[in-house]
Amino acid sequence: MADTSRGIPRPLVRVNQLVIVLSVLLTWFTGFYWFLAVPLAAGLLGLIFRYNPIIKLSARFLRKDRSAYVLEDEEQQQFNQTIAVICLAAGLASYLGGWLTAAYIFTAIVGTAALVAILGFCIGCFIHYQWKMYLYRRRQGSSH
Repeated sequence: MADTSRGIPRPLVRVNQLVIVLSVLLTWFTGFYWFLAVPLAAGLLGLIFRYNPIIKLSARFLRKDRSAYVLEDEEQQQFNQTIAVICLAAGLASYLGGWLTAAYIFTAIVGTAALVAILGFCIGCFIHYQWKMYLYRRRQGSSH
């Protein structure tokens, strides 16, 4: 059985997703693409040092004990964060390079994925599951 004490409370994951959505919307509506740097920096810190300042700051506002919340799988969230960081970095780099079509595509991907996750369907989780199943089937096929 998985160690659920190491999970991330769902409200904290939702706040992180909301920051991504808001940064994309602010970028689109203001043209100030440095808004993307906020979730990008937080995501990078989370991936490299396992310290996401958005999640850490938001944790101060939890009203109940961590165990009272639905806990999201840490490995799954790292996978999702990797996808988000790649899209945010590609979006920001595209803005910096003047490639607006690419910038809109990458930011639309990450913004839509975060919004859909807030609404209840995790695209990253689906991709992660399919990848794990592919690796499992591949291992099963090579063992025969």
